[in-house]
Amino acid sequence: MRRDVRALVEALRGIDRRGYKAYKEIQGRWSFQDFELSIEHVQGDPFADASRVRVSLSPEVAALPAELLQSAARRTGVASHLARSFGRRAKQRSKSRGTGKSGEIRIESPAQEVLLQNALLVGDDGSLEVRFRVGLPAAGRKVLAGEAIELLTEDVPAVAAGTLRATEYAPGELLEHATVNEDAEWLRDQLSGRGLVAFVADGSSLPRRSGIDDRPLEDGSAVPFRSPGTLRVTLDRPNAGPIDGMGVPGGVTLVVGGGYHGKSTLLRAIERGVYNHRPGDGREYVVTDRTAVKVRAEDGRAVAGVDISAFIDGLPQGQDTRAFSTSNASGSTSQAAAIVEAREAGAKVLLVDEDTAATNFMIRDRRMQALVPKEGEPITPFVDRVRQLHSDAGMSSILVLGGSGDYLDVADTVIAMRDYRPEDVTDRARTVAAELPTGRIAEIPDALPGLGARRPDPDSVDPSKGRRAVSIRVHAADRLTFGHQEVELAGVSQLVSRAQARAIGQALAYAKRGGIVDGDRSVPEILDALERVCRDRGLDAIDDLGAGELAEFRRFELAAALNRLRTLRVDTESSAPSRRG
Repeated sequence: MRRDVRALVEALRGIDRRGYKAYKEIQGRWSFQDFELSIEHVQGDPFADASRVRVSLSPEVAALPAELLQSAARRTGVASHLARSFGRRAKQRSKSRGTGKSGEIRIESPAQEVLLQNALLVGDDGSLEVRFRVGLPAAGRKVLAGEAIELLTEDVPAVAAGTLRATEYAPGELLEHATVNEDAEWLRDQLSGRGLVAFVADGSSLPRRSGIDDRPLEDGSAVPFRSPGTLRVTLDRPNAGPIDGMGVPGGVTLVVGGGYHGKSTLLRAIERGVYNHRPGDGREYVVTDRTAVKVRAEDGRAVAGVDISAFIDGLPQGQDTRAFSTSNASGSTSQAAAIVEAREAGAKVLLVDEDTAATNFMIRDRRMQALVPKEGEPITPFVDRVRQLHSDAGMSSILVLGGSGDYLDVADTVIAMRDYRPEDVTDRARTVAAELPTGRIAEIPDALPGLGARRPDPDSVDPSKGRRAVSIRVHAADRLTFGHQEVELAGVSQLVSRAQARAIGQALAYAKRGGIVDGDRSVPEILDALERVCRDRGLDAIDDLGAGELAEFRRFELAAALNRLRTLRVDTESSAPSRRG
């Protein structure tokens, strides 16, 4: 039943000073002048997660021009900007109104990346729905009706009115967010047809404020990116027209240079280029193949039944690396597993920074080869497989290197960074490699192994805890509690928000309760099925709370979380063909 705001005020006055659970009497829909407020779920006490509410605006009230709604990319750009604006206004209006979380207004809003989310939905017809949390006021555990009336009839309407109507924005502001997002999608779609795996537009600003602040530098010190002439390409944009920049071709690309000259900064921009970015970020037109995956060494991570024999074989005590499992991987075994897992999930581009890689996995130089013969070394270093990965598996690589000159022998393209300016030094690198041979012997023992099917055991993917069938908590983008276990995701650098981590947890729980993880489907088949669910039915399909706190995720980060479950068990019945289509 829908009631008006006057009825809401009366209902609140009627429960003043009663026990906190009396707030449940206001659950339901309430009509305001310009919007509808739906109180979906009331928190159990003032210290619990704040209550879930929704605000809905009709197309007439939102007044979004038709040009903002012409494509999914435009609507996503608009939704991201509105959610970000709503979050800022909500923070301003939030204040303590009693005990615990009383007076809180909070939405899961995006940061620099533009992500499809279910916190704020823009309909094809221009309607809006925003989902957020409010802390219903209490003194101890008693209802504070006066504070609740101000919160729900003054603060919430002020936030909604100030952010959800097109008339609140400067002319062209929303259109800019729509068209920039659409242009980025078009740029990324052109990469494969041009033989590229990444594109960095001239004029981009790549440096960030700090390792924990992903916003662009604001002091004017950032050096604008400018492509070397030999790598410059021109791509098309439907709104802003042609744009020039550096095209990174497929194959093996090295990014070299001295310390603090911008090598890792360039790679970080490329790794985040799998997502679009908001106007003003500086990386709006840095786009990367959607399947690019950053891999690194992760001491101590769990590995379940991964065939790492392409890189590590002949371990002491005869441990089989064709179905390698451990609860405490080394740097080299974890990096080998990460590459195979990325390949299994469908990655076509690997991103590697030697600063976060295992040295003994990346290279074994000529002197070490002479000192320790191959028959005593189980590792086939990455330098000896990187070309094979491209030729046999179609996987390109972009590597940041500062000390491994042996990679010059296997590189297709070499980019040198100096004072944050790129230079194409491929020809010079080839000359150096020819004039200064290392004498190193390639250690490729055999062909690149194929991918066997890993089928997760359903009992090993358990989101339950106590009486709760699903218990998922997100502490940060890099740490997820799934059932009884902590899933450490710090090494998954392309996971960029808590909302993504929460969505991944919910997706894994959905896969378990929906029978997608059934002991028969392989890991790629599970990823395919979950992608179809989210594509066809939206994030709400996996949102068991309906709180609007999920953001789109890639199959690669989903696979990374699954693979890091310490309880995970898989059937590695060799490389037999999948039993499901």
